[in-house]
Amino acid sequence: MPLNDNPVWFITGCSTGFGRELAQLVLKRGWRAVVTARDVSRVQDLTRGYEDKALALSLDVTKRHDIEAAVKEAEARFGAIDVLVNNAGYGYQASIEEGDDAEIRAQFETNVFGLAAMIRAVLPGMRARRRGHIVNISSQAGFIGYPGSGYYAATKHAVEGLSDALSKEVAPLGIKVTCVEPGPFRTDWAGRSLQQRRPKIADYQDTVGARLETTANYSGKQPGDPVRAAEAIIKATEASDPPKHLVLGAIALDGVRDKLKETLAEIEAWAETSRGADYPDIER
Repeated sequence: MPLNDNPVWFITGCSTGFGRELAQLVLKRGWRAVVTARDVSRVQDLTRGYEDKALALSLDVTKRHDIEAAVKEAEARFGAIDVLVNNAGYGYQASIEEGDDAEIRAQFETNVFGLAAMIRAVLPGMRARRRGHIVNISSQAGFIGYPGSGYYAATKHAVEGLSDALSKEVAPLGIKVTCVEPGPFRTDWAGRSLQQRRPKIADYQDTVGARLETTANYSGKQPGDPVRAAEAIIKATEASDPPKHLVLGAIALDGVRDKLKETLAEIEAWAETSRGADYPDIER
């Protein structure tokens, strides 16, 4: 592995889904892992049989004290954090018009501000060692805005932009950044973790309402395998030139490809208008 032979992984949101599967695979490989959740009792089972390699911690990424305490304890136990996986997050669905302000802000606190706070807490150690890998779990919604998922997409678009800038800042320091963009997987995202605000405005029933209904009925039937996704994430961190973007699942791959092609075609169609917005005497 490019980082070292016995890396330390710090993974947020390990109670279910990608975080849990990733933690299990990391420990099975003989590596060390800090497994976290808001309720530490839900991840303590992950440490059984790996007491010398695993550390279970309580962590709410919306609480700065929790973040500082968890990072400090992880570094005290293992000496370093080599891979940070920002996995904690959840889905929220509502029409843009009917989104609840408190619910919207709460999602940004977890999906964006909590993720950024984790990065800020871990970066000093990675900079000092001139190595590390930050893996941010985004979504196909980081590229595509679906009806009913506008606020969730906004959080993931924010993660994409932050990650893009971060990768340029830390690349000269030996630190890698990868955004992971899953499509529909059989995690808890569309089940217990999902918050939905069904539309009351009739005009949104055929768009937002239909999308929310499809999402709820899809839970447990998604084509994506969380174990295979976790294996793909590990593969990316082992690469000498890891991807900045790792799209997971055929649905996400097709969707992101189509979105990028559509966007590029539209930009090219309006290229002359775009160029015409400059002062005419500017040399290019």
